Amino acid sequence: MTLAEHLANLGTATVGEVAPAAGLLDGRIRPVGQGVRLAGPARTVRCRPGDNLALHLAIYKAEVGDVIVADYNGDTDSGPFGEIMALACQMRGIAGLVINGAVRDSAQIAAMGFPVFARGPNIRGTTKDDRGELDATLDIGGVTIRPGDMIVADADAILVLPAASVSDTLLAGDRRVANEDRMMARLRAGETTICILGLDGETTS
Repeated sequence: MTLAEHLANLGTATVGEVAPAAGLLDGRIRPVGQGVRLAGPARTVRCRPGDNLALHLAIYKAEVGDVIVADYNGDTDSGPFGEIMALACQMRGIAGLVINGAVRDSAQIAAMGFPVFARGPNIRGTTKDDRGELDATLDIGGVTIRPGDMIVADADAILVLPAASVSDTLLAGDRRVANEDRMMARLRAGETTICILGLDGETTS
């Protein structure tokens, strides 16, 4: 199992609990489709709203397992990414896309199973004139995203994990999962959360 697969399996709820340094992206950036999750190092790109040339260049430059993180300045007046670009990503082994903007062809992207997180759909097209900025340090809603930071995303959240903290996060995450497994076993055996957590049933509402 790769580091990315391990993080994806832990999920954002667990990673967020054990990694205080992780940044939490704006919850309005949501998965396209059901059951979507991803993890991988960020390949960042800053795009000019209304133009998607920078996204094409990012796909061309990205490596297997990368997550393209595109700052489209939160603009949802056009859809710079769609089915064809999703297929191009799949063919290159890219792990997914997180875009601070909109996408098109939502149903087709969901059917393909390519993980995309966006602010919503928009079918309006774009130009291909502005090269944007590849491998830039991005700031999306106060969260800093550097090239190589680990992105972990699922139906609950999108987290940005500094690359240096990944190993410690995996160890702490595994411990938390083991503790929760033991707690659920005790619940199935008939104990209560009040008992397991050592809470005072007389005063706890």
